[in-house]
Amino acid sequence: MRDLSGGPRVLLRRLRELMAEPLEPQDRLDRIVRQIASNMVAEVCSVYVLRADGVLELYATEGLNREAVHLAQLKMGQGLVGTIAASAQPLNLSDAQSHPAFRYLPETGEEIYHSFLGVPILRTGRSLGVLVVQNKASRNYREEELEALETTAMVLAEMIATGELKKITKPGLELDLTRSVTIDGDTYNDGIGLGYVVLHEPRIVVTNLLNEDTDKEIRRLAEAMGSLRISIDDMLSRRDVSMEGEHREVLETYRMFAHDQGWVRKLEEAIRNGLTAEAAVEKVQSDTKARMMRLTDPYLRERMHDFEDLANRLLRQLTGYTGRTTGEGFPNDAIILARAMGAAELLDYPRANVRGLVLEEGAVTSHVVIVARAMGIPVIGQAAGVVALAENGDAVIIDADEGHVHLRPMADHRRSYEEKVRFRARRQEQFRALRAIEPVTKDGQRISLMMNAGLLVDLPQLSESGAEGIGLFRTELQFMIASTMPKAEEQEQFYRNVIKQAAGRVVTFRTLDIGGDKVVPYFRGHEEENPALGWRAIRLSLDRPGLLRTQLRAMLKASADTELKLMVPMVTEVSELKMVRELLQKEVQHLSRFGHGLPRKLQFGAMLEVPALLWQLDELMEAVDFVSVGSNDLFQFSMAVDRGNARVSDRFDPLGKPFLRILRDIVRGADRNKTPVTLCGELAGKPISAMALLGIGFRSISMSPASIGPVKAMLLGLDVGALTKAMEEVLDDSHSTVPMREVLARFAESHNIPL
Repeated sequence: MRDLSGGPRVLLRRLRELMAEPLEPQDRLDRIVRQIASNMVAEVCSVYVLRADGVLELYATEGLNREAVHLAQLKMGQGLVGTIAASAQPLNLSDAQSHPAFRYLPETGEEIYHSFLGVPILRTGRSLGVLVVQNKASRNYREEELEALETTAMVLAEMIATGELKKITKPGLELDLTRSVTIDGDTYNDGIGLGYVVLHEPRIVVTNLLNEDTDKEIRRLAEAMGSLRISIDDMLSRRDVSMEGEHREVLETYRMFAHDQGWVRKLEEAIRNGLTAEAAVEKVQSDTKARMMRLTDPYLRERMHDFEDLANRLLRQLTGYTGRTTGEGFPNDAIILARAMGAAELLDYPRANVRGLVLEEGAVTSHVVIVARAMGIPVIGQAAGVVALAENGDAVIIDADEGHVHLRPMADHRRSYEEKVRFRARRQEQFRALRAIEPVTKDGQRISLMMNAGLLVDLPQLSESGAEGIGLFRTELQFMIASTMPKAEEQEQFYRNVIKQAAGRVVTFRTLDIGGDKVVPYFRGHEEENPALGWRAIRLSLDRPGLLRTQLRAMLKASADTELKLMVPMVTEVSELKMVRELLQKEVQHLSRFGHGLPRKLQFGAMLEVPALLWQLDELMEAVDFVSVGSNDLFQFSMAVDRGNARVSDRFDPLGKPFLRILRDIVRGADRNKTPVTLCGELAGKPISAMALLGIGFRSISMSPASIGPVKAMLLGLDVGALTKAMEEVLDDSHSTVPMREVLARFAESHNIPL
C-alpha cells in the first residue's frame, strides 16, 4: 500500500461497489478478500466469522486452500485468530509461527506464510469475526496498513450485521450477532413481556462510510466537536445540572473526553484514511469500547459508558439525528431498553404498545419505575450491558418475576414463555372474577383494599382491580412530568378530573412530596449530601408556603360539594401538622369569603414515615383524622438502609421482627386513640407481606392495582385470629430465632392460603 491517500480510498470505493452489486453472499465475500489482498499487496486475505457457539469459522480466503472454507475452525481464544477475537486487539507479527498462540491448521496450507496482520471485526465493541492478511516474507506491517485493514473491517461488520451471511451458514448453526443472550437484573415491577427491542436512545447507523473530500470531513468534525463542547459547558454552567439527570462529576468527565486531543487525532487519522467524519467516530468508538469492555476496574468500566454516551452525542451532531420515532414503524409489542430515562419520557411512548421496560441503571423507587408500575408495565433494572448487546427490532422476553432479560430467545424458550403468559392471563381472569366479592376474611374481618395512583391513566384501574378507593394519590407526579410549574387552574382541573373518574370512591391526596430524589426540572434545589433526609416534602412546602397554599386551594375548589381527604408527607414533629392546618384554614376562609364552594367533608391526615413520630404517637393521633404509614421510607429510615443502594437494600427484611414490632406499635396507638390507620407502601402489595400486616392488626392497606387480586385471593381464605396468635408468639418471644417470613410461609401452607 504505497499511496497512503489513494490506497484506502480506492479499496473502500471498490468495496462499496461490491456491496451494491447483486451478488450471492459467498461470491461477494470472495471478491472482497481478493480486492483487499490486491490493494494491500498481500498474498493471503482471510475472513473468519464468529458463530454463536464461540467458534470462529473461515468464511472466505484468497491465498489459502479454498477447500478449507467453512471447514477450518478455531475456538474463541484459540490460535492467533481466536486471540484477536477474544482480546478485540490487532496482532502485527513478522513471524507468526513463533508466537506462543500460533496454532497450525493443516487444511489451510498457511505454513509457508510468515508475516501476519489480523484485526477484529467490531460492531459496538463486540467481536463479530477477524480479518487477516499474510505474506511469505517476514516483515511488520506499517501503521497505515493496520489502519486501512481496521477501516475495511467496518464494511465487513455491516455485512455481518445485516444478516446476509445467514444464507451461507451451515444449517443448525447461528452467527454470534444473533445468538440468544440472557442478562440478569433486579425486579422493579412484576410481570412478563414478549416483544421487540426499542432502544430509547437508538444507535446511529452510519451508512455513508467513504468520504469524497478529506478537508471537508475534518471541518465537519471540528464544527460538531465545537458544538458538543459548547453544549457540555452550557450544562456545567447551569445550577440545576442534577435536575437534568446529569451529575456534575459525569459532565466534568465528558468535558475531559471532549477536549482530549488524543481522541481528536484518532478521529482525524481515520478521516485521512478515507472515512467520513461519522464513520470515523463509529470506528474509534468501537475500538475504544472493545478495549475498555475487557477492563475489570469498575470505575474505568463506568468511564466507558461516559465515553460511549459522548461519542453518541457527537454522532447525533454529525448526522443531524433529531430523536426517536414513536409513530409509524413503532412495534405493537415494544420492550423499551434504556441506560436511564425520565418519567415524562416513558409517557411519550404509546402506552398500548409497550410491553416492558429494561433499565441499566435506576432504582425501584425512581420516578420512571413508579410511573411504569402505575401503567402496569413489567420493569427490570440494573441489567448491566443490555443496551450494547441489543439491536432495534431484536426479539426479547422480559421476565420481571425472576429478573431475567432474554435477548433473541430460542424458539423453545419463547414457546415456554408464551405458555407462562397464557397462564398469567388465566390467573388474572380468576382475580377479575373476585372484583365484586367483598374482601372479608374467613373469620369475618372486613379488609379495605385501596390502590395507589398518581396519574389520570391510573384511574380506569379502580374499576378493573376492584379497589375500594385510592389510598395514596401522589400529586407530585403531575409536577414531575410537566416542563413548567402547573398553574393553579391546571392543578384544580387535574384534581377535579381525578375526583370525577373516581366516581364516588374515596381519594386520598398526598400533598407535594418533591425534593430529595424527586426533582422537577423547573425547581431549583440545593445539593445535599443525604437528599432523602433533607429538604423535601412538607419541609420544603412549609418553607415555600405559596406553593403549598396554591395546591391546597386547588384541592379545595376541585372538591366542592364532595369529600376531600388529604395527607401530609414526611412529618417529623406534630407542630408541622399544626402549621399546615393553619394554612388550610386560611384557604377555606379565603374561598368562603369569595363565594366558592367547599368540600362537604374535609379529612386531614399525616404520613407516618419518620421514626421520630413513633415517640409522638398519641399527640399525632389527636392532631389528625387519620394516619397512613409509608412503609418504604419508614423501613429505610428505621434500618438506616438506602433503598436505592443495591448493596444494602436487601440486607434487612421488612418482615423481620424489628420492623413488624414497629408497625404493630403504630396499630396499637391508632386503636388506643380510635384513629383510622392504613398502610400504603410496597409492603402491602405482596400476599405474604399483606398477610403479615393483617396479622398485626391493619384493616386497611393500599397497593398497586395489579396486587389487589392476589391479595384478595389470599385474605378470603385467611383466619386472621389464628394468624395473629401464631405471629404474636414469635414477635413476643425475644429468644426465638425463627424468621418471621418462615412462620408466615408455614402458616399459609398449613391453611392452604395462596401466596
